[in-house]
Amino acid sequence: MGTKSAIVSALCFFSVITFAQETRPPEKVVLLKAAHLIDVRAGRVLDGQAVLIAGGRIIKVGPADQIAPPAGVMVIDLGAATLLPGLIDCHVHLTSDPEDAGLKGLTLSAARRALKGAKNARRTLQAGFTTVRNVGASGFSDVALRDAIDADEIPGPRIIPSGPALGSTGGHCDENHLAPEFAYRDEGVADGVPAVLAKTREVIKYGAGVVKFCASGGVFSKGDLPGTTQYSSEEMSALVAEAHRQGRKVAAHAHGTQAIIDAANAGVDSIEHGSLIDAEGIRVMKQHGTYLVADIYNDDFILGEGKQYGFTEEMLEKERSLGQKQREGFRKAAQTGVKIAFGTDAGVYPHGGNAKQFAVMVKYGLTPLQAIQSATVTAADLLGWSDRVGSIESGKFADLIAVEGNPLSDVTALEHVDFVMKGGQVVKNELGK
Repeated sequence: MGTKSAIVSALCFFSVITFAQETRPPEKVVLLKAAHLIDVRAGRVLDGQAVLIAGGRIIKVGPADQIAPPAGVMVIDLGAATLLPGLIDCHVHLTSDPEDAGLKGLTLSAARRALKGAKNARRTLQAGFTTVRNVGASGFSDVALRDAIDADEIPGPRIIPSGPALGSTGGHCDENHLAPEFAYRDEGVADGVPAVLAKTREVIKYGAGVVKFCASGGVFSKGDLPGTTQYSSEEMSALVAEAHRQGRKVAAHAHGTQAIIDAANAGVDSIEHGSLIDAEGIRVMKQHGTYLVADIYNDDFILGEGKQYGFTEEMLEKERSLGQKQREGFRKAAQTGVKIAFGTDAGVYPHGGNAKQFAVMVKYGLTPLQAIQSATVTAADLLGWSDRVGSIESGKFADLIAVEGNPLSDVTALEHVDFVMKGGQVVKNELGK
C-alpha cells in the first residue's frame, strides 16, 4: 500500500469512528428520589435522598435538595417509599422447580430446564433480587441463562452460574434414582484427585463463574445420608486450589459436621446449608473467614407443602431430622460472629418467595439490619462483586429496589417489593397505584 492509499484509509477509518460517536444515542440519565434510603454499609436510614444515574451506574447519592438534575434528566419520584440496593441471593436453582424433585427431574432436558430458568429469572427479578448465584444446573443451562440475560434477550437478575455441581459417585450430586442397568451418571461426578481436577477445569471451561461441589450427603438425593462426608480432604483441597488458581470462588454443599470442618479447612469460600454445624465447625469457619449460606426458610415449605409437590417420604424424613437443627446451628453461628450471606435454595420452594427468609433469619438471631446486610454488602463480598453491587454508592450498578414502610422496623416489608431497577432500567414500578 502506498503512502497516499494509507492516508486515505486512515481518514476513512477516523471518519467512521467520528460518525459513530456523533450518531450514538445520548446516555440515559435518571434522577431517582425517595423519602428514605437505607445506607446498608453504615446501617442507617437517610431521609430525603436522591440517586443520580447515568449509563446504568450510580453517579451520585445525596440529599435531594443538593443534587441539581441536569437538563433533560428523567426524574422518578418514589414518594414516601424506602430505597435499598438490589437484593442478592447466593444460593438458587433457577432452572429447577419444586415439582421437579425426584424421578420427574430425570425427564427434563437441559434445554427444557433453561426455559424454566427464563420464567424463574423473571420472577426472581420482580421480587427484588437483582443478583443471584446459581449453584447447580444440568447441561450448563444456568450458563445459557446468564448469557441470554446479559445479552438483554430475556429479563432476569445478574447470575454467577456454576453449571453442574461436582460430587462423588452415588453422592448427593449424583442423581442416583435409576437402576444400575441404566448406567446413569450425573455430569458433575468425579472421583479421586485427578478426576476432580479435570472436572473442575471442565466446568470452568464451559462458563462456570463459581465452582459448587457436594462435600456431604443431602436431603433430596436418594439413598445417602446428609451427615456423611462424600469427598476426602485431598479431593476438596485439590478442587479448591484449582478453582482459586483460575479466579473462581468455591461453594461447598455441606450438611454434616465433619464435611463442614473439612471443607472449611480446604479453603472453600462458603458452606451451603451447614445443618449440623458444631462448635468446632464454627471455630474453623471463623478461622478461615468462611461464609455460611444457610437456607433456613425452606424447612417450612418442605414440611408444610412438600408432599403435594411430590417430595418422597425419604426426603421429608431427612428434612424433619435436619430442619430445626439447622436453625439452631444458624443461631449459634450468628451469635459467635460467623459471616452470614443470604441464600435460600430457591427451586426447592417456588421462585419469587426469596424474601420470606428474612423474617426467619431475624427469628433465629439476626437483627433486621444484619439480615438485610447479609443480602447486600455481605453477599456482594462473598461473590467478589463489592465493586459493583450490594450498596447504593457511586460507581456501582444502578440496581435498586423500593418498598413501602421501613424494613429495619419490619423486615417482612421486603416480601412486597414495589419498585425494581436493574442497571438503570425500571423493570417494576407499582408505587402510587
